[in-house]
Amino acid sequence: MTEPSLRDERGQAFPIYVVAVAGLLFAALAFFAVGQASVVRSDAQGAADAAALAAARDARDHLVPGVDLLTLKPEDWKKVLEGGLLYAGGSCGAARDFAARNDATADCSADSPRFTVEVKTTGTIGDSVVPGVSGRQGTANATAVVEPRCRLGAPVTEPSPSPSPGGAEKPSPVEIKCKGGVVKFDPAKPEPWSTLAKTLFAVRLVD
Repeated sequence: MTEPSLRDERGQAFPIYVVAVAGLLFAALAFFAVGQASVVRSDAQGAADAAALAAARDARDHLVPGVDLLTLKPEDWKKVLEGGLLYAGGSCGAARDFAARNDATADCSADSPRFTVEVKTTGTIGDSVVPGVSGRQGTANATAVVEPRCRLGAPVTEPSPSPSPGGAEKPSPVEIKCKGGVVKFDPAKPEPWSTLAKTLFAVRLVD
C-alpha cells in the first residue's frame, strides 16, 4: 500500500472520529440533564410530602376553637376521637410554610382529615441540551391523612366527684383505648391537647 493511500484513509476516518466524539459528548450532556431533572423532581416530591404531613399534623394538634376538654361528656369525647372536632383552619398555612423551608411554593387543599398539597420548586433544572427542559421547575403532589387510633373505653368508676367551689360537678376521668394501650384522661391533671393528640391520632401519607 502506498503512502498516499494511507493518508487518504486517515483523512476519511477523521470526520468519523469527530462525529463519534460529538455524539458521545451530546449523550453525556443529555444524561447529565436527565440526572439534574431527576434531582429536581426528587426535591419537589420531598417538599410535597413534608408539606402535606405538616398540614395534617397542624390539624391534628388543634381542636375547634371553644372546645374545652375539661367539660366534655362521653358523647363529646366520641366526636373528638373520630376526628370530628379537629381544626384545620391553619393547616394550609403550615403546608406553605414548610414548603418554603424546602425552597418550594405550595397550593393546598384541606378537606379534613385529608390534606392534598401540590408544590413547585423555586430552583430549576438549569440550561440543558435537551429541548424544552432548560429552566424547568420541579412539581409534585402529596396527600396526607389524620387517622384515629383510639376509641372510647368503659366509663371510669370512681367515687362520686365532689362539687367545685362554684357548685358545678367536676367531670370524671375518661378511659381511652388505643392500639398501644389504654390512655386515661384525668380532668384534674390534664395534658395539653397537642401532646395527647400524638397518641390519639396517626398522620401518614396516602397515594
